[in-house]
Amino acid sequence: MTETIQSKQYADSIALDDEEGVVRVLYESVLGLWGVVNNLSRLRPVRWKGFRVTIFGSARAEPGTSAYEEVKLLAQDLAAMGCEIVTGGGPGLMQAAGRGEQSIGIRIQLDFEQQTNPFVGQAYEHGTFFSRLHHFVLVSHAFVVVPGGIGTTLEALMIWQLLQVRRLYGTPLIMIGRMWPG
Repeated sequence: MTETIQSKQYADSIALDDEEGVVRVLYESVLGLWGVVNNLSRLRPVRWKGFRVTIFGSARAEPGTSAYEEVKLLAQDLAAMGCEIVTGGGPGLMQAAGRGEQSIGIRIQLDFEQQTNPFVGQAYEHGTFFSRLHHFVLVSHAFVVVPGGIGTTLEALMIWQLLQVRRLYGTPLIMIGRMWPG
């Protein structure tokens, strides 16, 4: 390779010892990826298989508690109307929401609560809470928030914010019960 071609080929290269240049390339690359994600999230199916309702709630509620039994009945009624149920796929009220119906579970990689409940028919797993929450938004037509803790609160507030700033339109957000069970 001639010296002229070589210098032209590497003219915009950043040496790894150029810390400022490396940081700039990484920063631009990461921001570029967000642009790709934002662009891809504009795509929507022409026809949905069914109406999907996400139920957010506590992973700590036990079978037999009033919250567990009420969420189970709610999900059964929604399924009887033809709705697909979407949850976090874990234990507690997420399991109650999927009982009796094969649900969609959108999971998060954690060091604990790694078991997907047995009622999840289709599971997705995310490495970050951000991508997981974004996935809920992309696949859901309505959101129901039942008692839960900080995770449920985070999920509810994100949906509420998207409705407030009109990034979601005509999407019901229904809150049932107290946020902190006890």
